[in-house]
Amino acid sequence: MAKFELKLPKMGESVAEATVTNWLKEVGDTIEMDEPVVEIATDKVDSEVPSEVEGVLIEKLFEADDVVQVGQTIAIIEIDGGSLDEETEPAPKEERVETDHKEGQETEAVAEDAEQFVNAAKETTGAPAINNDGDRFYSPLVKNIAQQEGIAQDELDKISGTGLEGRVTKDDILKYVEARKSGKASVTTTKPEPTKILEKPAPVSVNDEDEIIEMSRMGKMISKHMMASVQTSAHVQSFIEVDVTAIWKWRARIKDDFQKREGEKLTFTPIFMEAVAKTIRDFPMINISVDGDKIVKRKNINLGMAAALPDGNLIVPVIKNADQLNLVGMAKAVNDLASRARLGKLKPDDTQGGTYTVTNVGTFGSVMGTPIINQPQVGILALGAIRKVPAVIETPEGDFIGIRHKMFLSHSYDHRVVNGALGGQFVQRVAQYLEAWDVDRQV
Repeated sequence: MAKFELKLPKMGESVAEATVTNWLKEVGDTIEMDEPVVEIATDKVDSEVPSEVEGVLIEKLFEADDVVQVGQTIAIIEIDGGSLDEETEPAPKEERVETDHKEGQETEAVAEDAEQFVNAAKETTGAPAINNDGDRFYSPLVKNIAQQEGIAQDELDKISGTGLEGRVTKDDILKYVEARKSGKASVTTTKPEPTKILEKPAPVSVNDEDEIIEMSRMGKMISKHMMASVQTSAHVQSFIEVDVTAIWKWRARIKDDFQKREGEKLTFTPIFMEAVAKTIRDFPMINISVDGDKIVKRKNINLGMAAALPDGNLIVPVIKNADQLNLVGMAKAVNDLASRARLGKLKPDDTQGGTYTVTNVGTFGSVMGTPIINQPQVGILALGAIRKVPAVIETPEGDFIGIRHKMFLSHSYDHRVVNGALGGQFVQRVAQYLEAWDVDRQV
């Protein structure tokens, strides 16, 4: 029999780890080729890991809620034959057979080897235990490296992490170990304490008739992501009202022909996304992230598109290089991502790499909103509901009252790096592009 190591596959550019959410197979179960073995989650996307071979599951190396690094072995599958990843059979344990003719030197060598083995075992078992009882999570790989290097829990807690929510990654701890051996570890041990809004949550009283509902995995992740954003960025909002009457009439006139020709519906979303992408080109300092006391200016314009899921949760698929798409391409990208989001068929890479986010709060009738920034971005635009309202219309012959289609744009931005002038000018430019819509435009 041969043994095949089922590894966590690469799931997208910038996806380095995943959380095991559910085992679909148990030890002893027979597995077919391409049959899903385990469910995993990366940030907000659920995926399945299929088997590359046929065989029997003989060992699970991780449990539910464990975090696994890309490339790590998550399960062992026993297969027939020896053609795939066959492991070398372990050498049989040595038996100490005493004979009258064994030489004294050989006996001393065996004793010396045994002593070295015992000492090594003592070092391993005596290594400090690393746990996840505190506010910081450590992956099994990081904990193993820490134990091998004799890094205690309090020392590990001081290492600066570059992963999600300050998590210590494999690269972080390896760099620390290298600096530690050279006597320069002090430069990496300073970790700023995160700002805490409340040290302890207010107690919640529960009555007999109240129902307690466990938060879903995605709900927990969204909760942590939102709290981290509020504690990280200084949120400020700017609002502007936009007259989209020209867009409303233009879309009503061409939407049927567009669907017949392209096989796609033309909603308002791609129109707004196009205006946002053009505005980001005008104001590239909105397309940034903050890294300590440095600003990372993004080359690509990747627009996140917040979408509500049937279960009430939120997901943000990303339109890559949005400024390079025409309106037809934008409509196809928006419809494809929205459809796959509703069906739960997004890939991990579909939600990675966003540089600015747009959310449509008007879908549920909201006139405006104050959205929370999607870290590590510095801005997010909320689209309010389009409403028919009475408005003053200016003409050369005089002003009069007429019915117009209007909406509010709400721009939340990080006041640490985006001042009021830039934040206000950005949303104003979006409005100008929308109000200057060419009613004779061909698509």
